Amino acid sequence: MKPTKSNLHLLASPGILLQHKEQGAHQCCFSTAASWSHYKLVWAALEGQMDYFGQEKKILISHIDVPKSGTGMDGKKCSVWMFLPLVFTLFTSAGLWIVYFIAVEDDKIFPLNSAERKPGVKHAPYISIAGDEPPASCVFSQVMNMAAFLALVVAVLRFIQLKPKVLNPWLNISGLVALCLASFGMTLLGNFQLTNDEEIHNVGTSLTFGFGTLTCWIQAALTLKVNIKNEGRKVGIPRVILSACITLCVVLYFILMSQGIHMYAARVQWGLVMCFLSYFGTFAVEFRHYRYEIVCSEYQENFLSFSESLSEASEYQTDQV
Repeated sequence: MKPTKSNLHLLASPGILLQHKEQGAHQCCFSTAASWSHYKLVWAALEGQMDYFGQEKKILISHIDVPKSGTGMDGKKCSVWMFLPLVFTLFTSAGLWIVYFIAVEDDKIFPLNSAERKPGVKHAPYISIAGDEPPASCVFSQVMNMAAFLALVVAVLRFIQLKPKVLNPWLNISGLVALCLASFGMTLLGNFQLTNDEEIHNVGTSLTFGFGTLTCWIQAALTLKVNIKNEGRKVGIPRVILSACITLCVVLYFILMSQGIHMYAARVQWGLVMCFLSYFGTFAVEFRHYRYEIVCSEYQENFLSFSESLSEASEYQTDQV
C-alpha cells in the first residue's frame, strides 16, 4: 500500500503523539491540520528515529505521558488509571478485614486487641488461620485471587511506564519478575488453605513476603532514579520508609514465630500486610500522569523502510502535480 494523505493523516492528525525510545522519547505533536508538503517534512524530520512503518502505517502507543486536552502539566486533572492501585489497596484490605471479622465471630481466632485468649478459642489471629475454614476461607480465596490479578496488572503497567525512561532495563525487568512471583504466591495462599496443604501454603507465604519485599526496594530505587515529573523524592522517600518497615516486619514476624510468641507475631503480620497494601497504593501518584491504550492491528509480513516510504511519498506528490 502506497502512502496516501489518509495514511499520513494517522501520523499527523491533531492530538496524535508519536514517540520512539532511543536515549529518550522523541515526541512530535500537532494541534492543527497540516498540508501535504508539511506531512512530507514530518516524515523527513522523523527519519532515523523511526525504524520502519508497516503497510497499514499504524503505530502502537503503549502509554502517553502527556495530559489530555484541557489539562495542564500541573496535573489538576488526573488519568483514571490512578484508581487502579487505590482499588487494589482498598479492595484487598477490606476483604482481609472481612475475613478477620468472620473468623472472630465464629470463634476461630481471638481478636487482635485481646490481652488473653477467649474461652473455647484455640488459635492466634493469623491471616492464614482466619481464612482457613468456611465461610471465611471462601472469602479469603476470592480476595487473594483478585488481589493477585490486580497486582499483576499493576506490575505490567508499571513496567511499561518505566520502560522508555530507564537506560539499563535489568532493574525494571527484575521488578516485574519479582512482583509476578509475589502475585503467584498470593494465589497459592488463597487456594491452598493451611490445614489442607500446609507445605504449599507456606511456599506461597514465602513467595509473597519474600518477593514482595524485594519488589518494594526495587520500585523505591526506580522511583528515585527515574524521577517522573520531578516527583521522585516526594514519592521515593515514603517508599523507602515503607520498604524499611516491611523488611523489619518480615524479620520480626519470623523471629516471633520461631519463638512461639504467636500473639505478637500475628499483630506484626497484619501490620506487614497493611504496609504492603499502603505501598502499592502509592503507585497512584505516578499513574495519574499516564493513560494506557491497547491498539490492535493486522499483522503485516512485508514492511517498508522509512526511506522507501518517504521516497514513495515524494513520488506520489510529483504524480499529483
